[in-house]
Amino acid sequence: MVSSIDILANQTKPKRRHRRKKQTVISLLIAIVATLGYQAGWFDSPQKALQENQPGLYLVTRFDDGDTIEVNMNGSQEKIRFIGVDTPETHDPRKAVQCFGQAAAAFTKQLIGNQAVRLESDPLSSNRDRYNRLLRYVYLPTGKLANLEIIAQGYGFAYTGFPFTKSDEFTTAQTAAREGQRGLWKDCQPAKNQYGGFTSNDAP
Repeated sequence: MVSSIDILANQTKPKRRHRRKKQTVISLLIAIVATLGYQAGWFDSPQKALQENQPGLYLVTRFDDGDTIEVNMNGSQEKIRFIGVDTPETHDPRKAVQCFGQAAAAFTKQLIGNQAVRLESDPLSSNRDRYNRLLRYVYLPTGKLANLEIIAQGYGFAYTGFPFTKSDEFTTAQTAAREGQRGLWKDCQPAKNQYGGFTSNDAP
C-alpha cells in the first residue's frame, strides 16, 4: 500500500531535479557570457576589478620625487612621505641635486604608474613629519610594498633618522642591493651620514 507521504515524495523529486537543472543551465550561461564579454573587452579582468575596487585605495595625483607623492584623500590633497626610505634629493633648496635623484623619482613613478595605492601608518612613527606630510607605508594593489621595493632595487636608502617597525627588513634589503651593486650602489658614491645611514653624492 502506497502512503500519501510516498506519493508526495515521488511528486517532489522531479521538481527538485528540474530546479537543479535550471540552476545549472543559468550558471553555465552566466559563465559563457562572462567569458565572451571578457574576451571581447566588455569587462575588466577579475584581477583588475579586484585591484581597483579594494577599499582604502587612494589615487596618486602627483609624484614629487622618489620618496614623496601626493594623493587625493577623500577630496583633499595630501602629501605622503614614504616611511623608512630616503631617496637622493632632486629639488631640496638646501641641497644640490644628488646622484640617482632623477632616476629614483622616475622609478617610483614607473613603479606606481596610474595605480591607486593603499596607505598604512607605523605605530613607532609619528603621523606627520615636520613638513606636515603624512608618514606612510605605500602598498600597491598587488600587495607589493613600494617603500621596500625602492630600497631593494637600489633607488634609495634605508632611513635611519627615526624608528619604524620594518627597519630590519629594510636594512637587509639595502645590504643585498649594495652587495649586488644595484642602482645607485653601482653608479654613485654613497657615503655614511651623521645618522648612521647613507647619503648619495652630488650629481655630476
